[in-house]
Amino acid sequence: MTPPDSLPVPPSHDDHDLSATERDRILAKAALFAPPAPVLPDGRREIVGLSREELTEALVAVGEKPFRTKQVWHWVYHQGVTDFRAMSTLAKPLQEKLAARFVIGRPEAAVVQTAADDTRKFLFRFRDGQEAETVYIPDRREDRGAVCISSQVGCTLSCRFCHTGTQKLARNLGAAEIVGQFMAARDSYGEWPSPHGETPRLLSTVVLMGMGEPLYNYENVAKAMRIVMDGEGIGLSRRRITLSTSGVVPMMDRCGTELGVNLAVSLHAVTDELRDEIVPLNRKYPINELIAACRRYPAASNARRITFEYVMLDGVNDSEAEARALVRLIAGIPAKVNLIPFNPWPGSQYRPSTRQRLSRFAQIVTDAGFASPIRTPRGQDILAACGQLRTDSRRERPAA
Repeated sequence: MTPPDSLPVPPSHDDHDLSATERDRILAKAALFAPPAPVLPDGRREIVGLSREELTEALVAVGEKPFRTKQVWHWVYHQGVTDFRAMSTLAKPLQEKLAARFVIGRPEAAVVQTAADDTRKFLFRFRDGQEAETVYIPDRREDRGAVCISSQVGCTLSCRFCHTGTQKLARNLGAAEIVGQFMAARDSYGEWPSPHGETPRLLSTVVLMGMGEPLYNYENVAKAMRIVMDGEGIGLSRRRITLSTSGVVPMMDRCGTELGVNLAVSLHAVTDELRDEIVPLNRKYPINELIAACRRYPAASNARRITFEYVMLDGVNDSEAEARALVRLIAGIPAKVNLIPFNPWPGSQYRPSTRQRLSRFAQIVTDAGFASPIRTPRGQDILAACGQLRTDSRRERPAA
């Protein structure tokens, strides 16, 4: 095993040439876990999750002019209405026509739990009965908060310290289901504009840090985030969206180029030997490839730093030597390091690092010039904290 103190700094690969074939393979595999078509049993089509172009095509197909897209888009994504009759700028016959052909859906909140610290966890049930969890984390100091959104039902990565990783991947979430989580959460904390045009500001960020690996469901995640960022709808800035990946290297460049959202990387170890064990994806995309992809991430800058997430596991990855190795590993990258105390879950084999080890690790990283906050666990009492999300959904066997 290479001692952490002697770990070399990976070189920067400005002239990289990632294989398009590998990206195509990832996208093809994602198709095997595709979400169901957004059509109800009665034949009506789900509007949420359609791109502007798709919405225009759908409206034209029922005899409407393309300009209707802007009106419907505004009501659905800016005003947050779920009933066509609330679209007061549309004539009543048109409202009835749209209601007969389309639906403005939300996932069903099967269970809603509120923690002692006001963190709210939703168990959302989708039309096919599959479920995923979403967390709203309020910041009472500034009357703001974050919504932590899932991208898959289950996960395929099996990270050893993560409760979600114990649930096999059932399927990917569709764009409608990803956007729908955000919209349903927004319904619950009342952030849609009032009839007088006032909009409460209760949200600061959206984080794709819930169940699943977002870059293994890139097409649906990208489509959903473009809807969320659309200035005539929800209008959330890309600077307020963070996508967390365990290191799907071939998709990181595409994400940075096409979406430009903030990037968080679940690192958790500074040697391939340890990371192979606790983040098995590392066997496919080892640390040097992952760090090289971070160095070239298009959206990274001193104003928009990459976040390296590091779950602190007692006696596993929390030594002073590993802190110094981490500093060398990320040298030159506009970055900060989030130190995450391990959040226990039933059956987990790890323990949280001691406060003394956490503080010493943070001090070493901070002294090297990287912000290194120790994350305060939120929602632990309802299993809503980082790494604790899980549902009972399973992949349905295909019919014989």
